[in-house]
Amino acid sequence: QVQLVESGGGLVQPGGSLRLACAASRNINSINPIYWYRQAPGNEREMVAVSSAGGTTNYVDSVKGRFTISRDNAKNTVYLQLTSLKPEDTAVYICQGRDIYLNVDVWGQGTQVTVSS
Repeated sequence: QVQLVESGGGLVQPGGSLRLACAASRNINSINPIYWYRQAPGNEREMVAVSSAGGTTNYVDSVKGRFTISRDNAKNTVYLQLTSLKPEDTAVYICQGRDIYLNVDVWGQGTQVTVSS
């Protein structure tokens, strides 16, 4: 099955930004749609952004206007641009999608985002 690997997490101050990447081992178009989730200890996992091959995007209300999901098909990568970060954005960010050829869900292992002064 297609492998997904996240990168780009780290420690930033409130108001800062990060660019997360979700790289696919094969053609990113074989995974549709692709989601970004996040989960912090003690919190339920929530979907923060989703992108479809047709260009449709959606975001959870708490990140609208601050996060942007995008695709770069040439690099087989989906990005999540995080701006105006808040401490409550601290979580492990995980990409997930449906392998349309194998008809299975594929999950990355996550990348840690920590927002703290």
